[in-house]
Amino acid sequence: MKVLYRLKEAGFHAFLVGGAVRDLLLGLHPKDFDIATDAEPEQVRKIFRNCRLIGRRFRLAHVYFGHEIIEVATFRASTAPDALDGDDEDDGNRGGDDDVISPEDIDTEHRVVHASGRILRDNLYGTIDDDVWRRDFTANALYYNIEDFSIWDYVNGVEDVRARVLRVVGDPEMRFREDPVRMLRAVRFAAKLGFTLAPETSAPIPALRPLLAEVPAARLFDETMKMFLKGAALESWRLLERYQLQAAIFPATARFFADHEGAAERVLLERGLASTDARIAADKPVTPTFLFAVLLIGPISAAALKLQEKGAPETQALYLACDEVVKAEQKSVSIPKRFTLPMRDMLALQPRFRRRDGRKALALLENSRFRAAYDFLLLRCDAGLEDPELGKWWTHIQTLPQEERLALVEAQPGGGPRSPTPRRRGRRRSRRGGKSSGTETRG
Repeated sequence: MKVLYRLKEAGFHAFLVGGAVRDLLLGLHPKDFDIATDAEPEQVRKIFRNCRLIGRRFRLAHVYFGHEIIEVATFRASTAPDALDGDDEDDGNRGGDDDVISPEDIDTEHRVVHASGRILRDNLYGTIDDDVWRRDFTANALYYNIEDFSIWDYVNGVEDVRARVLRVVGDPEMRFREDPVRMLRAVRFAAKLGFTLAPETSAPIPALRPLLAEVPAARLFDETMKMFLKGAALESWRLLERYQLQAAIFPATARFFADHEGAAERVLLERGLASTDARIAADKPVTPTFLFAVLLIGPISAAALKLQEKGAPETQALYLACDEVVKAEQKSVSIPKRFTLPMRDMLALQPRFRRRDGRKALALLENSRFRAAYDFLLLRCDAGLEDPELGKWWTHIQTLPQEERLALVEAQPGGGPRSPTPRRRGRRRSRRGGKSSGTETRG
């Protein structure tokens, strides 16, 4: 409200726009508030000392209030009703510079359009009558006017919100060509809000799916995070499959399910995503590490099995399979190592849960990855990939005092007290590099 009224007092028009208006109409509490104005970014910066201008692809003003950011965008021009971008939320690349401009691109002073129709840069300003055609979906093309508390609706967006229909503003094929990520955003909004896609919106999606291969992998990672970590992960996956988009972001997983119909890994994936949604609904923390393990467990399991058939130990096979699948996945979705490395460790711990005798079993409880690995074990038990009694045993042992834990593992077959044995050492070579005596061992 401070930003809206200060822009108004400075002589500019200012509207609350997009997702915030939509969510308020739905009775939801908006998480982000975006503003559209006829003030250009440099003019906004002069009005607000706590303002920073970002981006070359789409020039925006961010007004800071502590950790909160109010995004202020200038009305953008359009030479035709369906020509340009207009998303109500940060798409992970607004203001970014991931797209490389080539000689084939259509270039003007303020606008760059790829030969395929994808917009690479656009800072051509206009009026609200132009800006509305920049919006992606009618539900997001609503403007709340603080001057008379009215909603300006050019595209029957209010009607679509009330009917819970997601409809593209303008020609769907052209709009998806301009920004292929809109196809994923359509799935995300439909899953998040319980909307259905209008028939003319969904019709071109299967044919245009290959365009997502042109989108930078880092941007697809951002979109994936929004899709699966906002409380509608399971429905998002189901819609991705319905519109044949899952192969664009998780090709190995799509191939695995195509080749292994009825696999238990599908049960694990769906229950894992449902669990993620439940944790978010309960305001509990979630981690992308666990999410990607759920989404990639199918191809990782298949790759690990092939390595085991060639003689690799199970734990080593899991490590190598994770590396193999993640390396291939990075071509589609660029997953940071801060998530993939812990995921690899978590999955490689799974075979250790089968050993319940001796002090080494207790040592697993002290592993830094134990909690995540244990949660994943329970998921595997629930999906039928592991003996359910194993999960119950590890759940029970965590409730016991240390003395009772020790007694429990020593009571297991082969877990009784063992006499200490000398530690084996490898051969020691002389300083001169001569041969040494003793038996060589390999760790």
